Formats: sequence, C-alpha cells, structure tokens
Amino acid sequence: MSEASRTEFLIATLARLLAGSRRVAVGAQSPIPGSSAFLAQALDLGPRQVTVLGSRRNNDFTEGGRELFDRAAQGRIDAFFLGGGQIDGAANINLVGIGNYPQGKVRFPGSFGSSYLYFLIPRVILFREEHTPRTLVETVDFISAPGTSPANVYRPGGPTALVTGRCVFTFDRDQERFTLTSTHPWSSTQEVRDETGFAFDEPEVIPVTATPDPAMLTMIRGPVRDRIAETYPAFAASLTVV
Repeated sequence: MSEASRTEFLIATLARLLAGSRRVAVGAQSPIPGSSAFLAQALDLGPRQVTVLGSRRNNDFTEGGRELFDRAAQGRIDAFFLGGGQIDGAANINLVGIGNYPQGKVRFPGSFGSSYLYFLIPRVILFREEHTPRTLVETVDFISAPGTSPANVYRPGGPTALVTGRCVFTFDRDQERFTLTSTHPWSSTQEVRDETGFAFDEPEVIPVTATPDPAMLTMIRGPVRDRIAETYPAFAASLTVV
C-alpha cells in the first residue's frame, strides 16, 4: 500500500480527535472534516450519527442550517468543525475580513452561525490547512466567534483543538491558550514557532503526529472516499483508490 498523502494524513488526524463523540455535524465546503467524520464512524471511534450539510445521502436535516442550530441548542451535537481566515492565540476566529471593519481590505465569506455554534457544541475542532503568520495571528482583526467567555456567561461549547498543515494544538479554555501537541512528519517544532503569529505553550517533548495505519488508509481510499464523493466528487477523485 502506498504512503499516505498529506490530505489522507489530515483526515486521519482529525478522525482521532472525534473519538468519543457520538453525534458529529460538518458544515459546507468541508471535504477533509467530512471525510474524517466518516472515517471515525467507520473505525467505530465514537460517531453514530454523521451529518454533512450540502449532502443528500448523509444529511438527516430537513431544514438545513436552521435544524443544525436547533440541535446544537438542544445538546444533540457533540462535535463540529470551524475554520477562519484568521485564528488567534485565544482561539478567536475571524470569518469577516482583514482590516478595520467595515472598511476592510479583504472580505471573507462571513460568520454565518459560527458564534452561535461555538458557544453550544462541546467539542469544536478548529481546522485551517494553511499555517502561516498570515492566518495564525496574535489578534484577529474581527472576532466572528470568541474562543472563550467570561465566567458568568453560560457556555457549554467551545474549542478543544486546532489542526493545521503543520501540527496539532490543544486548547485550554481556563488558561485561554494553545499548547503544541504534535508536529506532522514533514514539519518541525522550530518551523511551527516561526510560522505561528501567536504565543503557545510547549511540553518538554513534542511527539510527531501519528501516521495513518493501513486500516485507516484502506477505509479512506474505499468506503470513506465513496461516501464523500456524493458531496465532493472532485475531492474524492483526488484520493488514492484502493
């Protein structure tokens, strides 16, 4: 079996972070997170229900985004993925734009329901494949969704991890700070330091992110590829076929 591609590596990494989550929802334009949810389900890591917005076959919502919000408020979604044009060291995300709002020089797609879901879903995994000081900044230009809230704010949800194309961070909500958990095989701790715009904590020993085992690759290139193809055919075609 051929070695895992970087995309397959990221799918497997995200899937491991879903362990123990029974109900997982995936937003639009999220082929890698969607594939990771299917992989976690196929490997029996926890997910019993995976809902992908934009899918017909893998979507039991009857009212789209509105039902996603309702289920989140009812405590019926355990894990979700969010990204951002900018993410800072306090896990604040920016989906609006760069510069002083509303006269920013760059516009992003918009916040949609990110702040609402960020507050309600217990395990929110941040994912941004690009890992540069441009995207991982000291302070976001606009807070679409805050990573933490004051102690007097009821907030059952929030960030647990950040996965990038270079590493995995975990997030401590009490300390309001990321810790570097592992670096991917093609990266290094120094590279992560150089390419991250915010400060973060480091353990004495930083392991290498685990490589997908043969069982994972077989699943990714077989049933996972087939399931994600319904929503993202071009992405599925880019995955290695068993």
